[in-house]
Amino acid sequence: MSDPKVFKNFINGRWVESKSGQTFENRNPADTDDLVGIFQKSTPDDVNMAIEAAAEAHKKWRLVPAPKRGELLYRVADRLFKEKEAISRQMTREMGKIIKETRGDTQEAIDMTYYMAGEGRRLFGMTTPSEMTNKFNMTIRQPLGVCCFITPWNFPIAIPSWKMMPALICGNTIVIKPATDTPASVAYLMKVCEEEGVPPGVVNMVTGSGGALGDALIKHPAVKVVSFTGSTEVGRKVSEGCAGTFKHSCLEMGGKNVQIVMDDADLDLAVDGALWGAFGTTGQRCTATSRLIVHKDVVAKMTSMLVERASNLKVGNGLDESVEMGPCINKGQLETVLGYIEIGKKEGARLETGGEELKGGAYDKGFFLQPTIFSGVTQKMRIWKEEIFGPVLSIAAFDSFEQAVEMANDTVYGLSASIYTRDINKAYVAMRDVYTGIFYVNAPTIGAETHLPFGGTKETGNGHREAATAALDVFSEWKSVYVDFSGTLQRAQIDNA
Repeated sequence: MSDPKVFKNFINGRWVESKSGQTFENRNPADTDDLVGIFQKSTPDDVNMAIEAAAEAHKKWRLVPAPKRGELLYRVADRLFKEKEAISRQMTREMGKIIKETRGDTQEAIDMTYYMAGEGRRLFGMTTPSEMTNKFNMTIRQPLGVCCFITPWNFPIAIPSWKMMPALICGNTIVIKPATDTPASVAYLMKVCEEEGVPPGVVNMVTGSGGALGDALIKHPAVKVVSFTGSTEVGRKVSEGCAGTFKHSCLEMGGKNVQIVMDDADLDLAVDGALWGAFGTTGQRCTATSRLIVHKDVVAKMTSMLVERASNLKVGNGLDESVEMGPCINKGQLETVLGYIEIGKKEGARLETGGEELKGGAYDKGFFLQPTIFSGVTQKMRIWKEEIFGPVLSIAAFDSFEQAVEMANDTVYGLSASIYTRDINKAYVAMRDVYTGIFYVNAPTIGAETHLPFGGTKETGNGHREAATAALDVFSEWKSVYVDFSGTLQRAQIDNA
């Protein structure tokens, strides 16, 4: 893919321009002089065309044996593996996070694709004894049909793969609308699918604004499930849009994740975890460590250690291997984070380090912010309660383990949490009592692996999970099958009573 390039929509196995005739630019958030690509500003007509292509393709794709579908995914995974560096460098240019992280993002897509390819020879159901004689009972999975995906900008190829690969292996066809800030990675994925032999119409991509395309993606009668990752506000609208026609929806939304540090913790390890959890991906992860609660006896020491480390993080263009934190995704997000920093100051939190936009030299071409730490944060503050989605860490102190658990649960979200302690008893109690979908012991709140379910509780999601075999339940329907070979009418719960 030469640079710059005009990228088209991918519909029914062809690269096509939008019916609008309009396009939009995708620029590097670390260097806005760098034009990554030009993309189609799609219309509802484009969406309808993609959905209709997917619906038609589903008639044949669902009948392809699952192991054969898996073989195609293996080929896609092999290509992603071979082209990992090219994908990752393009991703750093369009999203901004450092090259080490985009390599990890691409690796997630590789891992998920291999994993789901293997499911083609499993997709296990269940056999179980019947209560009747000469009768056989089993369960099997069946595909839903057309799946629509609305994906975010912070993991431009990993999250699309979490949705695409389990949907495809189950026999569904897909239409994906990537985030307007990061469509190039999904376009790359479409190109790989095309070249590795995924049949026309099985995978489709339209680019453009979620506001302009959302209703068309959600309300088309051929769409059977909508999978969305993004803000809780938009996720609520997706849920409401699906409810009218009883479409399935899978929602992965906000987080206000907490790291608990007990007084017996290895503080060097806890600092490493807090830095990575808070400032990895410039804090732009749903699982980012936004709240750090530390035992009162060690909070001063840990705060000092953190401030020293955070103030020395190297911020810049993520293509530089020595850079430790990249830019915010765009000007709007930068301004949102700066706004929250002002809120924190006004609420009385102590700004320990950072808090300023980085300017001068190469910084003037991007959306850079200093790693920011507040201490003295209380549970009444907005920076304690609201998702910031930027490099801002709020530190609060606690007196007892029981108070730490209460503080950890003091959020409308429930995605990820962690505890640092040498006390195995407290670790297990925290695992049980902190109400989140993901929990870590002596590790940060980020770092999920593809073979475990991913998702959260409360306003983080609607109960479904991505990744691992749990994702198969999102993209398939169970069918219970009864085979009676007795040659007589047998009435369950009646004739055997």
